[in-house]
Amino acid sequence: MIKHREIFDVIEQHTESPEAIVVTGMRRTGKTTLLQYFYQRLGSKNKLFLDLENPLNRKIFDEDNYDRIKNSFEAQGVSFTKKSYIFLDEIQFMPNLPSIIKFFIDHYNVKFFLTGSASFYMKNLFTESLAGRKYLFELYPLTFKEFLTFKNRQLKIPEETSKLTKATFDLISTLYDEYMLYGGFPGVVLKSSIEEKKITLEDIFTSFFQLEIIQLGDFKRNEVIRDLMLLLMQRIGSKLDISKLSKELGISRPTLAGYISFLEATYFIKTLKPFSTGKDTEIRKASKVYVCDCGLANQITRLDQGHLFENCVFQSLRGIGKLHYYQRKRGLEIDFIVNKEDAYEVKLFPYESDIRKLQNLATDIGLRNHYIVSKNYCDLQNITYGFML
Repeated sequence: MIKHREIFDVIEQHTESPEAIVVTGMRRTGKTTLLQYFYQRLGSKNKLFLDLENPLNRKIFDEDNYDRIKNSFEAQGVSFTKKSYIFLDEIQFMPNLPSIIKFFIDHYNVKFFLTGSASFYMKNLFTESLAGRKYLFELYPLTFKEFLTFKNRQLKIPEETSKLTKATFDLISTLYDEYMLYGGFPGVVLKSSIEEKKITLEDIFTSFFQLEIIQLGDFKRNEVIRDLMLLLMQRIGSKLDISKLSKELGISRPTLAGYISFLEATYFIKTLKPFSTGKDTEIRKASKVYVCDCGLANQITRLDQGHLFENCVFQSLRGIGKLHYYQRKRGLEIDFIVNKEDAYEVKLFPYESDIRKLQNLATDIGLRNHYIVSKNYCDLQNITYGFML
């Protein structure tokens, strides 16, 4: 049985439109399962599912004459006399696909459902050729609410901290600790033992390196990117010092920038740029870095609880909107600013002084709302918890 994801409801609104549905995301986040979900739900029998990791399926598209591709589809049961549905998984293996998809959308009544693991390729391939002919979605590891669904835990999380009792906090917090330590990759969450979770996380890291870096990346020095990945995971929540990193890795600044861009476009990391009001001289240039999944980062680098929790909060906020951080030269900072309106400061053990500092800073730079996000239970007002985001 396929477990429900929040993104299913969003995509459902577009399943009957003519535009292609394109889903990108980190490997092992559940893109194939998503395709299978919509394939199974589709009432029509005029449909086809192809996994393009299979070289035999890729061979179908190795044709300059698109009519021959049409013949291959028809040989597998697709009729073009009525609306048809074609599901293609892992499309980054086929650079010529966008023009083929455009041809079938424009000339036949075909609805495409497509997935690929790397926006680095997807955006380059699809930006122009499918302009106005696609809906693009990004699939991330499970949110905490999805994590509870996968664990079959029917817990109602209060929307207000005033309604959260200590007993309820302790119950939810135990599960949140598991989420924080081992992350939200579906295959990890569904493992029953800690050892299996750790093995699966190691496999996800290896799979990403083998398939994205070595197979698709085509870099000359793969070991340097491996070392960079490890260094970035150790720097969660920190500003990137490009000069220091380039010296440490023995590569030029432009080469390093290209590697970081690749890792971000393949969903391994996310960099946050600083928020600026333009009113004063803030620290603008350096970006902060976070990793796609707290469990993956923790398994590979053994993070301390503070950085692990901060990355976990990042994972909750990235689905809300555009993220920035804020820091003044004298040290005052805000960990996350969402959509240039809402401030979130992450604390393991918040104090009343933290609330006052955040309120003053958020007000000073014109933010609408501000929240202290606490890991541990406390009696302070105007706070929230990681599992409530």
